[in-house]
Amino acid sequence: MEVVIASHNLHKIREFRDMLKALKHIDLLSLLNFPQYVLPPEEGKTFQENAICKAKHAAESLKKWVLADDSGLVVPALGGVPGIYSRRYACDDATDSENRHKLLAAMNSLKELERSAYFECSLALVTPDGKVKTATGKCEGMILTEERGRNGFGYDSIFVKNDYDKTFAEIDEGTKNRVSHRRKAIEKLMVTLETML
Repeated sequence: MEVVIASHNLHKIREFRDMLKALKHIDLLSLLNFPQYVLPPEEGKTFQENAICKAKHAAESLKKWVLADDSGLVVPALGGVPGIYSRRYACDDATDSENRHKLLAAMNSLKELERSAYFECSLALVTPDGKVKTATGKCEGMILTEERGRNGFGYDSIFVKNDYDKTFAEIDEGTKNRVSHRRKAIEKLMVTLETML
């Protein structure tokens, strides 16, 4: 059974492959296998709305099972930003580095508990005939005042999970994939995946 991960992001695709490797009967593809396909613009107000929109559009267009996610970093003290705009926080074509620098500048005056933040991941699994299943996972922690580590992507180098002393960019990929927001969402969806497939 083929399932398409609705992403071109190599880091994200690799994480999904690692987390779903136990499902031996699933052949995971990604949008890299469909270079002509273009995702719709993200116009939802929540991570879940964006994930469902991406999954539905891809499933209908490709006539395949599709797993899509929308995820990002939420800083309550800043009113929830960057939130659904995490990937384009600094500007529409922002680099990860530009996004991190803008966030650190915005949080410059925040102290201790005000620096609390969480990653959120909403997943949507959609069948070719339009059935939808969703799941959401969160990973709580705090934002540092400077970057640490060379692994990961996005905001990983400034985020430390609660009860950890290293950023997501300092821990190894295997550890991150066991405790991340994406892992928590995948675990909730795993029973559905096994049942539906």
